[in-house]
Amino acid sequence: MKKYIVSLCLLSLFIAGCAAHGCISGNCQNGSGTFIFASGSKYVGEFKDGLQNGQGTKKYANGATYVGEFKNGFQNGQGTFTFASGNKYVGQWKDNEREGQGTFTYADGDKYVGQWKEDKRHGQGTFTSASGNKYVGQWKDGKMNGQGTFTSANGDEYVGEWKDGKRNGQGTKKYANGATYVGEFKDDMMYGQGTITYADGTKKIGQWKNDEFVGK
Repeated sequence: MKKYIVSLCLLSLFIAGCAAHGCISGNCQNGSGTFIFASGSKYVGEFKDGLQNGQGTKKYANGATYVGEFKNGFQNGQGTFTFASGNKYVGQWKDNEREGQGTFTYADGDKYVGQWKEDKRHGQGTFTSASGNKYVGQWKDGKMNGQGTFTSANGDEYVGEWKDGKRNGQGTKKYANGATYVGEFKDDMMYGQGTITYADGTKKIGQWKNDEFVGK
């Protein structure tokens, strides 16, 4: 008898578990409804051919929430994704990835406004840090790449070429103390041919290595 009761209990738990996910209300085939996934995520919105299509809200089991457009079961179109950490992205999506124009606001106050490709910053964009630094320019695969301007909170400004998130190539750096360097950079440092003009008008023209003047 005890085994029979235990078996009934286990069966009840199994049935309850099965009922805990799937379409729990509405029309989840072609219409509007509420669907709970096996992962614990919950979708409330429009469906087409059994897939999320149209406007909807998806609350993920990890605490994140997406509100916006869906197509063929994926986040596609315009939407807002709020992470459990407090980070937030508002913009365009393609197959669950950030794609197109969008704004990403970090919980710590940092902010990126610009273009995205395959979930990464890619194209023209502006990044502003909570500390006051600002970069305006080109991005590739999530890093500063191409032509761009970086303004530091201390007043320094660099205008020139970037590669893999660092100053690389030709550029001009104006220092808050009045000095200006025009020339080549490598891995964020003055490296190669360049000229620095100090606030008092004196100059150094020649070769540089790791921010140090090594001669003409």
